[in-house]
This record gives sequence, C-alpha cells and structure tokens, in this order.
Amino acid sequence: MDQRQRNCDGMNDSADPTLERLSAALGDLPKRGAPPVETWHPEHCGSIDIRIAADGTWFHEGSPIRRPALVKLFSTILRKEPDGSTVMVTPVERMTITVDDAPFVAVEMAVDGEGEARRIAFRTNVDDLVPLDHGHPIRFEQDGSGGLKPYVKVRGGLWALLTRALTHELMDWVEEREVDGEPWLGLAAGGVFHAIARSAELEVAK
Repeated sequence: MDQRQRNCDGMNDSADPTLERLSAALGDLPKRGAPPVETWHPEHCGSIDIRIAADGTWFHEGSPIRRPALVKLFSTILRKEPDGSTVMVTPVERMTITVDDAPFVAVEMAVDGEGEARRIAFRTNVDDLVPLDHGHPIRFEQDGSGGLKPYVKVRGGLWALLTRALTHELMDWVEEREVDGEPWLGLAAGGVFHAIARSAELEVAK
C-alpha cells in the first residue's frame, strides 16, 4: 500500500484528527505565497465535512473553526476542479468540501486615482490582497431578489463575494461606456473597463 492510499484510508478512521493531519501535511511548505496547488495531483479521497458558509465562516462537522490561523492556512490549499467542485488539496491527498456561495469574502476595499488611472484593491476575510485588473476581473450575478452580487477573482477558479457594504461603495465609480457598439455600465480599474451589464437590460429590469 503506497502513501497516498494510506492517507485516503485514514479518512475513515474515527480516531484520525483530520484537521491536525492536514496541517501536518502542509508544515514543510514555504510560508510566503500560495502553495502550488495546480501542480499537485494526489489521489481523490472523497468528501470531508468542511463547509464554507456564504458569510465566509468555515465549519467542520457542523461547528465553526475558531482558529483564524488554521482557516487562513486551509484557504491557501483550495482549488476549483473542472467539474465545478471545490477541493482542499495537499501533496498527498485531495478532498471535496462544500461551499455555499464563494470560498472567500471581500471585506475591505481601497481606491486610488481616477478614470483610467484608478486602482482598486480588495482584502478578503483570509487576508488575500487582490487588485482589480485584467488578471483579477469582477463579475456580477443576480441574487434571489433580482439584485446583483459582485465577485472578484482571487486566483485560479476561486472568487470572493463582496459584502453588501462594499457593493454599495463600489457603485460610486460605475459609469456608462460603449462596448462593441452598445452602452454598458461598468467601472474602470487597473487599466481595464470591467463591464457589469448592458444599460438596456438594467432599464428593462427596473
């Protein structure tokens, strides 16, 4: 039996301290920057009872994980899979978790400059710093009440949902521009015009 199989088998051992085992597997990784999870291809070991709620709270077996340092550590080993699932991946095992909305929440925003020179950056609930630019675009989805929820791309296929307060603040910089011959609402930041929606669509929705 190889090491990967032993790790997967360990998940079925009720005495196995799962969170401590995961922490130990990451103990020798460099402390600066996100781990290279896209290059890790361990065996899939099924699901683990970890859930990220819509407000960014992490739960393990139904109870909140109250160690912020542990949440931050585990947030660095999240990966979006081709099938749309979210996994926690270490060099030796890969496990599916539950994400209610987005894995991160943008909780702070900094704005500097105007127009094309404007720079906008976000801080997530796990202290990722994300500039709004070509590599980190913003997208909007409709919520259940017909409103729009903005998400900023953090890395890979992982996004952060902006809090309601940040969403209202962000609207101060929305403007209308012509894109491919049509008027769009959006905002300029990081040298990019981030389109939100066609102006005509929003008029119809009013």
